[in-house]
Amino acid sequence: MSEDVTLVTGATGFVGSAVARTLLERGHRLRLLVRQTSDRRNVADLPVEFVVGDLADPQSMAKALEGVTYLFHVAADYRLWVPDPEVMMRANVEGTRNLMLAAMKAGVKRIVYCSSVAALATAHDGIPATESSPVTEAQIVGAYKRSKYRAEQEVLRLVREEGLPAVIVNPSTPVGPRDIKPTPTGQMILDCATGRMPAYVETGLNIVHVDDVAEGHVLAFERGTIGEKYILGGENLMLGDLFRMVAELAHRRPPRIQLKQSWLYPVAYISEMLAKAFGIQPRVTKEMLDMSKKLMFFSSAKAEQDLGYRPRAARQAVADSVAWFRQHGRGHFSS
Repeated sequence: MSEDVTLVTGATGFVGSAVARTLLERGHRLRLLVRQTSDRRNVADLPVEFVVGDLADPQSMAKALEGVTYLFHVAADYRLWVPDPEVMMRANVEGTRNLMLAAMKAGVKRIVYCSSVAALATAHDGIPATESSPVTEAQIVGAYKRSKYRAEQEVLRLVREEGLPAVIVNPSTPVGPRDIKPTPTGQMILDCATGRMPAYVETGLNIVHVDDVAEGHVLAFERGTIGEKYILGGENLMLGDLFRMVAELAHRRPPRIQLKQSWLYPVAYISEMLAKAFGIQPRVTKEMLDMSKKLMFFSSAKAEQDLGYRPRAARQAVADSVAWFRQHGRGHFSS
């Protein structure tokens, strides 16, 4: 396999850098598509080829795909709030479509597309959702989730109608090392670990180690079926339980005030108004509150059965996340 070139998009990011590292361990010869402005700290030490390009630029994609045999498309605009949702739609939907079409034109033999559980149904009556749980776009809350749903549907359409050789993976909520931005979930863990979270709104989510998500990508490449979806999740937890776990590992008191969603809608409205006025990310939005009403519980049984996927316990993922933030001086930690 070392003579074949594997292209990875989004490799400077949290999940993408973990995917790149796992592929290198498997002997892949890597080419990484990066933007001119990308922060390369997560991959600076890797023996890889860099090619500068952008999903919005078809010429740069064609150049990046020259001589490529395999493609891992991990890049995405992942923000829980955007002032203009169409910017996110162009990046996540049109960018994905254009890359898939360019890959077919370049003769790429196998593709792993990183979707998200955001594109799937949520838990019903507390029962974790699966890849086949029915969902429509009208049931999906938030611009990011809608963009991932539309992109996934486009990939599935290309598989059916054009013979796109793609396998789809749906990671849940990854945490762990190298979360340099950090991601929205990483920020919550960091805030809790450094005592900056006095209160929270209860909800449910599925926590998975980022390195297990990366392993799942490679297992999908090696063993997955074209056109199939595989949830790459870990452990279903209530948010309060997650924060108590973080606080214990960080030697902090957990947040004790549990707020109701209804109390925070006026705050969200003001927060979004200020965000639009000053070009900052709001701490709470209406969509975040709407999403918190749905339990993001998922089952990885299909990936475990078909791919041999074996995620570690959520506590280990959280411990590695807290340790990485501590080691890299991301806030004040108690001794």
